[in-house]
Amino acid sequence: MERKTGVKSIGIRGPIIREGDDLRKIVVDAVLDAASSENIKLANRDVVAITESVVARAQGNYATVDQIAKDIKDKFGNEPIGVIFPITSRNRFAILLKGIARGAKKIVLMLSYPSDEVGNAFLTYDELDDKGINPYSDVLDLKKYREIFGYKKHEFTGVDYIDYFEKLITNEGCECEIIFANQAKTILEYTKNVLACDIHTRVRTKRILKAHGAKIVYGLDDILTKSIDGSGFNERYGLLGSNKATEDKVKLFPKDECKELVLNIQKDFKEKTGKDIEVMVYGDGAFKDPQGKIWELADPVVSPAFTDGLRGTPNELKLKFLADNDYKHLSGDQLKDAIKDSIKKKDSDLKGKMVSEGTTPRQLTDLLGSLCDLTSGSGDKGTPIILVQGYFDNYTNE
Repeated sequence: MERKTGVKSIGIRGPIIREGDDLRKIVVDAVLDAASSENIKLANRDVVAITESVVARAQGNYATVDQIAKDIKDKFGNEPIGVIFPITSRNRFAILLKGIARGAKKIVLMLSYPSDEVGNAFLTYDELDDKGINPYSDVLDLKKYREIFGYKKHEFTGVDYIDYFEKLITNEGCECEIIFANQAKTILEYTKNVLACDIHTRVRTKRILKAHGAKIVYGLDDILTKSIDGSGFNERYGLLGSNKATEDKVKLFPKDECKELVLNIQKDFKEKTGKDIEVMVYGDGAFKDPQGKIWELADPVVSPAFTDGLRGTPNELKLKFLADNDYKHLSGDQLKDAIKDSIKKKDSDLKGKMVSEGTTPRQLTDLLGSLCDLTSGSGDKGTPIILVQGYFDNYTNE
């Protein structure tokens, strides 16, 4: 009988994960229990994905505001710090800013505009055009910004992030100056000591700062790369990918040992089911909200760890291209059979070929991570584990 469904993304409920929990066992048991309960048949190349949040929680990878402050103090001393290009997020950055301010005497906060790196917007380009502001060259101090644009609250959160960040800094007894600019080197007119807070452009930002005479340059990926007074840490990403845990603590991105976790989970599935299951840890997906203009990707990578079968990019034919071009003279079963035959005979590498044009040119882990992030959500669904079935199937699979 011909199959009537394609890819399935299924949220798997599990227990609330605490520090020290055996996540390896919890994940395998949760998937097998769900499969038994819902009559799900596991198959080779099914994907089991675990949200990075529960991985870091099981690792106990946390840090306090005081521990962040100490690392900042150790790296910058009493010098004024230029804190540049942060994302305007309470969950992602506010508590980090609290720690940075606690470890500093003065902060010059330089915000990109009209939006931050992931699309959180203060303004629109239409508003800039209307006021004759050139975001590529114009530098605004806070007074000038307020004179031109006034006070604005975020469309969805109702927060004036400029005011919110200023109060976070000053409440820590730290002097605050706020400017708006999009050129990294601008901050060097205010201080030569800079903390680059951008995520995906951080390497370029730090390179530009050093080339233009910065004295001390670090990124968020350089803070808490080792334990400070017993804190968690992340050797590769530092504070990048962290989330607010409490008013005084952040959960960091999972440590590199999560690679061992996915391999062990894959091994356990093989032993218990006989199936070759792919396993990955996922964080933020990468997709843009058309209304709020926000890119979801605030983590440094979509997937910090995955099994080897998830390397690479899709190698797929564009079915509508075949239907509209190669087989435009066919219909019905003849068309179906011709397309299935093309799929069976497709080259192992379709890169650059017209027949694959329009297929999504992204890494498998980025595509799967986005699917899993949308499935699990970020609220109270209670499904930190996702089972994806049929992702590597195509039109020929029965």
